[in-house]
Amino acid sequence: MRRRLLAVLMVLMGVAALLLCVPLADAYARGRTEHLLLQRRSEAVRFADLADRMRTAADRAELSAEIGRYAQLYGAGVVVVDSAGATVARAGTGPAAEAATNAATDADADAGAGSVAGGPSEGAEARRRALTGRSTDRLPTLRPWGPRTVVLAEPVGRDERVSGAVLMAVPTGAARRDVTVRWSLIGAGAFGAFAAAALVAAGITRWLMRPVLDLDRAVGRLTAGSLQARAVSDTGPPELRRLRQHFNTMAEAMADSIGRQRDFVADASHQLRNPLATLVLQLENVEPHIAPGPGLAEHGRALDEAERLEELLDGLLALARVESGAAELGDEDVSRAVRDRVTAWTPVFRAAGVELVATGLAQDLRARALPDAAGRILDALLDNAVKFVPRGGRVEVRAARAAGGSAVAVVRVADDGPGVPEEQLPLLLRRFARAPEHQNVPGSGLGLAIADEIARISGGRLHVRGNAPHGLVVELRLPFPPPAG
Repeated sequence: MRRRLLAVLMVLMGVAALLLCVPLADAYARGRTEHLLLQRRSEAVRFADLADRMRTAADRAELSAEIGRYAQLYGAGVVVVDSAGATVARAGTGPAAEAATNAATDADADAGAGSVAGGPSEGAEARRRALTGRSTDRLPTLRPWGPRTVVLAEPVGRDERVSGAVLMAVPTGAARRDVTVRWSLIGAGAFGAFAAAALVAAGITRWLMRPVLDLDRAVGRLTAGSLQARAVSDTGPPELRRLRQHFNTMAEAMADSIGRQRDFVADASHQLRNPLATLVLQLENVEPHIAPGPGLAEHGRALDEAERLEELLDGLLALARVESGAAELGDEDVSRAVRDRVTAWTPVFRAAGVELVATGLAQDLRARALPDAAGRILDALLDNAVKFVPRGGRVEVRAARAAGGSAVAVVRVADDGPGVPEEQLPLLLRRFARAPEHQNVPGSGLGLAIADEIARISGGRLHVRGNAPHGLVVELRLPFPPPAG
């Protein structure tokens, strides 16, 4: 979001810079064009005055000398014509002179090596205006790329006594260089202002977004189960600071509520275990004094239910301890934990007539998790498998790095038992969730829920899916420890 906000601000500042510098650059170009017109028009007026006073050959020679010096000094082309358009005097060489000649003769040929503003037709128009007594009052705006030559005309004589015109084709190199320099300065200034504004915008964006990002991280940690997560940034606008305070207040209230709930479950489970253990002991002591018959069978069922209730309370107490999140995450040797648990469970599986095998155990496979998380989760998975896989079945345990080079350790437990219908798979990780056909199997329905909670707090996850052609696959994924240093 910070990048998007900064991009919007940069675009707005770029548009503002363009809206400021483009009119400024255009205004300077127009002003420099007007300055060139005023400079050259004063010379044209002087030549027109000489042409108007021309009576003798000496006057003609003086006019030719003046325009010759001017053409040589400025590289311009000058042509003096009479009222019929006939050339009276001409000076200059090169593209400028050719442009002046074309304008004087109303030729349609190109001006040659240089671009002329408006082409020959505009020069001819300037000549026609001058022969009607009107001076050139504007030139095409000069820009760094052109035009390289402009034509202006001045009438000889005034009002009804117009006897000719002075046509001047003026090179614009110096003026265009001035425009280029000034545009470069304007561009550099605009870029500097944009860069300074970008730095300010980056600071403002950081100031605005820091509390938002901090709040986002706090929400993420709170969602992941870290009830101690709080927003700590105390910068930004007052509205965001108030939002941080409200969030922290809400988080504290929620943590307090959940803590009380967990404490209640833990305390209730713990307090109920003692009278329940006493009840089980009394039931066992009473058993020898019950005569064989229906009463003894009912006594056995009552003892089974009491023991099942005791197991359920133990599960609730274990789940409350896991959810408290008191333990810190650490570095765990997943390979060793898997080997140890498979070794410990092998006699149990052998007694149940189920084959337990471990394949492809990666060496030195480590993860960052709660203490003994892999072992505790694997105990729950193997306990679940030995209960539901029938005699003659097979359970395979595999530990390896995740495919694709991901920094994740994967422990996979697959069996060929009856499996679970596809629609019931999401229910397996819920508390007390049991399939109707497995209601009589010993257990509390909390084993996989506790394993999933341990995996979640460790930063991993537990995934359940069907096995082909039948059976169940449970995968534990735990992140690798962060690199040293």
